[in-house]
Amino acid sequence: MRLRNVKGSKEIIESSKYIILNPEENKGKWKEVFGNDKPIHIEIGMGKGDFIIGMAKNNPNINFIGIEMYDSVIVKAVQKLENEELDNLKLIRMDARLIEDVFDKEIDLIYLNFSDPWPKDRHAKRRLTSTRFLERYDNILTPEGRVMFKTDNKDLFDFSLEQVEEAGWILENHTYDLHHSEYNEGNVMTEYEEKFSAKGNPICRLVAYRHAK
Repeated sequence: MRLRNVKGSKEIIESSKYIILNPEENKGKWKEVFGNDKPIHIEIGMGKGDFIIGMAKNNPNINFIGIEMYDSVIVKAVQKLENEELDNLKLIRMDARLIEDVFDKEIDLIYLNFSDPWPKDRHAKRRLTSTRFLERYDNILTPEGRVMFKTDNKDLFDFSLEQVEEAGWILENHTYDLHHSEYNEGNVMTEYEEKFSAKGNPICRLVAYRHAK
């Protein structure tokens, strides 16, 4: 999908109080950035921000960080936040492959919502639920940290279940139909989730964690 450039997006992003411009400088010090000891949750591939903004509004006792690679996408989230006052939300424009340069065993929960399926086999390592990415998550999560993944792509979900097992992680729970399961309470939908659900597509979700060390 071709992303449409937003005029002045770079300037809009850099001037936002929600944007962290040099996130690597805060590695290991994110609680200082927020000025408290609340848990920290991140969303990798936040898109236009509906989910992470909704979560921040609904959970003032948790700090949230949204990560998105593209200026033309993250600027949409910044614009939605123009009239908001959320002291528990920060946004970062960065490539997810660099998360180990930005965080150090200080993240309590990672949200992966409707990630790019990278359908070709040769691109499997780019999938955000691949063993390579699970290894990266292992290096930024707290000892009790979790990964929560949602998708409407059953093939990607089956792949993800296999990767969790291959990586030696523990599957805490999973469902092939989130909205008709016991796990739907408190669920905040993303823009993609609303779109796919309206078409009748069931939403798959899993939660996984590592073996205690």
